[in-house]
Amino acid sequence: MKVSIVIPVYYNEDNLIPLYEDLKAKFISKINYDYEIVMVNDGSKDKSYEVMKTLAERDSNVKIISLSRNFGSHAACLCGLSHSSGDCAIIKAADLQEPTEILLEMVESWKNGNNVVLACREGREESRAQTGFANLYYWLVRKTSLPNMPEQGFDVYLLDKKVINVLDQLDEKNSAITGQILWSGFKTGTVYYTRKAREIGTSKWTLKKKIRLVADTLFSFSTVPIRLLEIVGFISVLIGFVWAIVVIVSKLAGNIPVSGFTTLFLFNIISFGVVMMSMGILGEYLWRTFDASRNRPPYIIEDSNEGKDELK
Repeated sequence: MKVSIVIPVYYNEDNLIPLYEDLKAKFISKINYDYEIVMVNDGSKDKSYEVMKTLAERDSNVKIISLSRNFGSHAACLCGLSHSSGDCAIIKAADLQEPTEILLEMVESWKNGNNVVLACREGREESRAQTGFANLYYWLVRKTSLPNMPEQGFDVYLLDKKVINVLDQLDEKNSAITGQILWSGFKTGTVYYTRKAREIGTSKWTLKKKIRLVADTLFSFSTVPIRLLEIVGFISVLIGFVWAIVVIVSKLAGNIPVSGFTTLFLFNIISFGVVMMSMGILGEYLWRTFDASRNRPPYIIEDSNEGKDELK
């Protein structure tokens, strides 16, 4: 039996050696089966890849891959999973905020027949702003896209080889790999942990990336944006119809004064806003369709210790 640990790396030069030592002490030293660590450098401009090379020289079970630029977490995870050789693979963040001990629990759950094992948060040692945004995002996902999303979400997960093959075949761009896992519907187990506060380095998980994640999830797994357009359009037509009847009746009764510019101005502004919002939502779908039709790879490998530079 062999277990792969896939670690996406983005500006984590100070975390990698403590992360490896943590894995060695709390996971590698306690197992009696084979392992490999697959580190994927997602276009970091710091010294992350140099540290990864040092670890690969120290341990022959460490496989390192460097992407040509920052393709995003989804692509980095997919790359690591695709190049893993274990019977199962575990995605683990490089920021040391998840306890390494849960990897042992996840493997045991997989041995018991679960093809997917999610490490679900039951608490966070983080700021209210971070916790609030995360809870809002997962609530939105549950209500609009994926009802089986855990209440506080998950970042760490184990996938059987058959699940990895399915994700590789999906070949979706502008998507969320966590959503694809839940959508696939494989038998799933869960383990629970408390997410720690980050002690080394600073997070590169910016507001822009958070908004992108929300958009990717909604447009990839939900019909809510299109349904919202239909509802707004119906309400606009209904209001216009009722308003037209009121105007006609008032005209026939001779009750329409010359004034009314303010009402007309506000109505035009609101209508313009609705039209522009509708075009924006439709544009999102059109762009994603166009992006998929170009068949560009989700990632490009620039360097690895396997000596293979390739497209996905």
